[in-house]
Amino acid sequence: MSDTHNDTHDGTGDGMGTGTDGGTREGTSYDVVVIGGGAGGLNAALVLARARRRVAVVDAGQPRNAPSPHMHSFLSRDGASPLAVLEIGRAEVERYGAVLVDGRVDQVEAAPEGGYHVRLDGGAVLDARHVVLATGLRDHLPDIPGLRALWGGDVLFCPYCHGYEVRDRPLVVLGVHPFSAGQALLIRQWSADVTYVDHGQGLAEEERERLAARGIRVVEGPVAGLTSRDGALHAVELADGREVPCAAVFLFPVMTPNDAAFDGLGCEKDERGWLVTDRAGRTSRPGLWAVGNAVDSRAQAVTAAGMGAAAAFALNHDLVDEESERDLARYRAGGVEPALAPAP
Repeated sequence: MSDTHNDTHDGTGDGMGTGTDGGTREGTSYDVVVIGGGAGGLNAALVLARARRRVAVVDAGQPRNAPSPHMHSFLSRDGASPLAVLEIGRAEVERYGAVLVDGRVDQVEAAPEGGYHVRLDGGAVLDARHVVLATGLRDHLPDIPGLRALWGGDVLFCPYCHGYEVRDRPLVVLGVHPFSAGQALLIRQWSADVTYVDHGQGLAEEERERLAARGIRVVEGPVAGLTSRDGALHAVELADGREVPCAAVFLFPVMTPNDAAFDGLGCEKDERGWLVTDRAGRTSRPGLWAVGNAVDSRAQAVTAAGMGAAAAFALNHDLVDEESERDLARYRAGGVEPALAPAP
């Protein structure tokens, strides 16, 4: 999966980049392997490939925002097809010599000689000095009949991605998450016609007051399903037969990061079980990086792209520092002449 909300030829020519010290196995060794071909992963690969690093991007081809026909809030790409944007990004990355690998990563392992082995489903192994995890997250949807078929269309999560498109229309927020009441307060920004349907989540008295103060109706569930007409959402149907007509439903899914590839490597996680990174995307394990929805559930496509670029800048600097220390040691040992002699 990629790391976006359900909303986001002048290279080297040999497809392998021009960086150094990629590893030990010719053709499968890289300075950096990026896992995930969404906005975060592709932007990281773009920056690194332009820095003349040997880069491979492994992509399973299952972007999180694939159900959405359009992506929004991405400057210069607002309203574009998310899949079309990824195709453009893949072409740009390839233009600078990065290698695109269609596949799924089973596990990343520390290599005895340093760096990492990236093991793919099917048995292939890529060697990498550094690895960037950009695999996004998984949305766990409530088991409500009719909901999954409309996910990404008339059933939505992010109002910043899709709220404007359903503005001023009758909207329903499903109470399926501890943050659902807060989501309803947020959705009120886009429409004055908002109904909160409590599907067993329950409301504290203060939450009820806040919803009432904002003119948000509260309807007690449980929900039996979503009904459609001609492929479009028609209403939320309650177990007692009542219907709440609406043009769109918003809900807060349970989100879990797709970070299993780093399992067993000892990367620090927070109390929620998400990888801990610094502002550049470094994990607690040297050489392992993570960006986008894999570490931040709030990241939109544009945010993930920025995170990928920031990680790539810092990663390349780290590689330059490593190489400079190595070359300095060789130079001091008398084994290497300076690349450029000083002018006489």
